[in-house]
Amino acid sequence: MEWFTDLFFEHSALQAVIILSLITAIGLGFGKLHLFGVSLGVTFVFFIGILAGHLGFSIDPRMLIYAESFGLVLFVYSLGLQVGPGFFSSFHKGGYKLNMLGLGVILIGTAMAVIISKTASVPLSDMAGILCGATTNTPALGAAQQTLKQLGEPTSGAALSCAITYPLGVVGVILAIVVLRKLVVRPKDMESHDHDDTNHTYIATFQIHNPAIFNMSIQDIAKLSYPKFVISRLWRDGNVSIPTSEKILKENDRILVITTEKDAPTLTILFGEQENRDWNKEDIDWNAIDSQLVSKHVVISRPEINGKKLGSLRLRNSYGINISRVTRSGVQLLATPGLVLQLGDRLTVVGEAAAIQNVEKVLGNTVKTLKDPNMASIFIGIVLGLIIGAIPISIPGISSPVKLGLAGGPIIIGILIGAYGPRLHLVTYTTRSANLMLRGIGLSLYLACLGLDAGAHFFETVMRPEGALWIGIGFAITFIPVVIMAIVSMRIFHLDFGSTCGMLCGSMANPMALNYANDIIPNDNPAVSYATVYPLGMFTRVIMIQIILMLFL
Repeated sequence: MEWFTDLFFEHSALQAVIILSLITAIGLGFGKLHLFGVSLGVTFVFFIGILAGHLGFSIDPRMLIYAESFGLVLFVYSLGLQVGPGFFSSFHKGGYKLNMLGLGVILIGTAMAVIISKTASVPLSDMAGILCGATTNTPALGAAQQTLKQLGEPTSGAALSCAITYPLGVVGVILAIVVLRKLVVRPKDMESHDHDDTNHTYIATFQIHNPAIFNMSIQDIAKLSYPKFVISRLWRDGNVSIPTSEKILKENDRILVITTEKDAPTLTILFGEQENRDWNKEDIDWNAIDSQLVSKHVVISRPEINGKKLGSLRLRNSYGINISRVTRSGVQLLATPGLVLQLGDRLTVVGEAAAIQNVEKVLGNTVKTLKDPNMASIFIGIVLGLIIGAIPISIPGISSPVKLGLAGGPIIIGILIGAYGPRLHLVTYTTRSANLMLRGIGLSLYLACLGLDAGAHFFETVMRPEGALWIGIGFAITFIPVVIMAIVSMRIFHLDFGSTCGMLCGSMANPMALNYANDIIPNDNPAVSYATVYPLGMFTRVIMIQIILMLFL
């Protein structure tokens, strides 16, 4: 049976794979359990790794460093790809306010960490781990460890202090939400305030009664400084047609228009009269509205279309069809000529059946081809991210050049490729399941290695005075900024409680607390705010913790 014992204790490549796989499998299994409505999910891999390290399990140090580094790179790059498309648009209108409040949470917590480190004589390398654990931010811990390695400082203290403060980092945000709801929230704070969603399309019918646009072409009307709109159908003298941009509108024409709900009153002034019929119900049978036209969803699966503007394809004039809406990652976009198309976009095409078949040949509409992930672009992006992360950046006042490292470089490239890759005709499309798989494998590997490394001294540290001090500091860094910015959000900026909770959870990178907020708040405002704040919050913490270590260590 010696061979069986060697599988778990004799350092080898096989033993490393077995140990990390077991830690991950057991951690993911326990992560599905709910305690008081809260589950830790993949984070439980971290704690199983700590337990394994405490029980004496270990793997070859070089393999540990490799697996931890590769897992971190996979995780942050995939995360960047996911948040990239919405990263820059999150600053628009209400998103700007939410992001500024989220940055307030981050700045207060970071300032507390620096001040406490100086006054309580806690080494900044340990405080970096406390800050990462208190804010449940594993990418920031990866960035901190990389920076500490650059400075020649040990990284074990950061991993250990993060492990000790992480549990209360999760619970602290939930506890803050409970306290706020009991002591601070007023009935009006629970009212849902609608978010301005510039991407959400709205369908309405108008009758042309404005003499100012009689006998004008659609393209000339679109040039009048009015909101963007798309005319999907035109009814005239009992006949329905797909209007081209050169189509002349006449008095009493009836048009089906796709726009945004907030712009509908302005378009009513432009066209003359809006009909009362609600065209935005889910159960509308568009093919039954008129017998001549068919409405069909067509998916872009041809790589040649990736990155092209919708207007450049000239589908309306060439095939006599109209594209009314574009759905991307579950979000409906207005099909304007300037919209840059991406692989995987789903277009709502209206026209005659034969014409739509021709359009399908142009766009592809082969869903099967999209299921195969473009692995080459993923690894090219990772290489670019690692190159960017290795570039030394000189900052005035800092003796050593700053490097973005394994965490900062790949996440920046992931965000940029996710946001602008299609404009450069890069095929960056991956299915949601493929992205989640990459993120899950990367994060699981990273957390398993992190826990295994910290586990050898975890429990003895918790029982020492510095362990209790770390827990107290971590809880303060979690709880105090959240409560302060929640009061500012609701009392000064007059946000509802749901939006405030989402902002807090996003800035603290805490999906477990978001699940709790979603359970106690009936609307989806927490999820919307979380998605708006999370990208910038996560990115800011990764960069800020590197700069602080460079400045004060």
